[in-house]
Amino acid sequence: MKLHCEVEVVCRHLPTLGLRNRGKGVRAILSLCQQMPRAGAERDSPPPARLRIATLKDKLGTCYQLKGNIEKFFTKFVDEGKATVRLKEPSVDICLSKASSSNLKNFLSAVRLAHKGIVEVPVSTLNPVKTSEFEKFRIKMVITSKKDYPLSRNFPYSLEHLQVSYCGLVRVDMRMLCLKNLKKLDLSHNHIKKLPATIGDLIHLQELDLSDNHLESFSIVLCQSTLQKSLQNLDLSQNKIRALPVQFCQLRELTDLKLDDNELVQLPFKIGQLTNLRFLSAARNKLSVLPNELKNLLLEHLDLFGNPFEKPDIPVVKLQIPLTLFEFSARTVLSSRIPYGRDTIPFHLCQDLDTAKTCVCGRVCLDSFIQETVMVNLHSIANTVVLLGSTGATEAPIISYYCSVTCCTQSDMRR
Repeated sequence: MKLHCEVEVVCRHLPTLGLRNRGKGVRAILSLCQQMPRAGAERDSPPPARLRIATLKDKLGTCYQLKGNIEKFFTKFVDEGKATVRLKEPSVDICLSKASSSNLKNFLSAVRLAHKGIVEVPVSTLNPVKTSEFEKFRIKMVITSKKDYPLSRNFPYSLEHLQVSYCGLVRVDMRMLCLKNLKKLDLSHNHIKKLPATIGDLIHLQELDLSDNHLESFSIVLCQSTLQKSLQNLDLSQNKIRALPVQFCQLRELTDLKLDDNELVQLPFKIGQLTNLRFLSAARNKLSVLPNELKNLLLEHLDLFGNPFEKPDIPVVKLQIPLTLFEFSARTVLSSRIPYGRDTIPFHLCQDLDTAKTCVCGRVCLDSFIQETVMVNLHSIANTVVLLGSTGATEAPIISYYCSVTCCTQSDMRR
């Protein structure tokens, strides 16, 4: 019986000697082993099982006696793939991490039985562990050609960084979506047209690179998945995306967003909700104006080079006096932060509420508003701004909305 995980063996006497453990685990293979008796020796009873910890540098491994030698198990975080086995002799704590929770539970059960002198599972002999066994334990894999792409074998389940580029993929391989430890997934320079919703099941995914593919959209399902809590870097450059959904701004952990060389005609108008965003690049798209909420961001770097921005036009007045019942009700729901969803109101009303505009005063409006385009210096949004063109301009048109004539007048006075 074997367990693949990270192991740190901590000597409990170190603190009394004024020493510290190095505090870092190593990739290892744990197994229950028996020292087989020599030929001709008496075999009154089978030898007791021992715990062997083998690493890539020490394939024979270090063995620890188990029978009557375990002082305590620490299993509070076993569902997270973590546990500690405290031995009596030697005085060490064997700290396990990054293990499959189900495999860890089964292995600990076998260790408990071995502690009692009971061996009910197959045990191995003390032969060195094969190097191929450690291949299953890889953290990083980079594939940059079709001939290296694994067709007959699975990806190592322990991968945290996977890059598959220049392989001509037209869809995301579902085997990749079983790699629950993935933190970085790079599928750049392929021919992918659509993303599966199950990418949202990669709960630890922090970086996703989909540049230079054939994507035409980014699905709402992904925006509402666990990526909301994990995704920090997203590269969608060099695709064919025309617009991003309103729900895209629910990915609030994003710090770096690349949208260069697409066909975007607008940025998500609620982009101001991405409060952690620090690097935004949307060069060489088809942007004519920018959303008002862009002014709420505090960016380190902003690149909007090569977009056909238009000069401000005359204001558009769509005020309704008095307000319709729908407008009044919608403003009340949003200003009071009353929860809503498809299970409580019709779907089209959810869409209307999701696309509500925000006035410069902070109130919201739906169908009753004044729309005005004003030129804003992008240095008020970002520390570093890439020039918009050869003229050296750093001003771009931003759409502003006003819920009343008073708000519009006061805004003009401040300018």
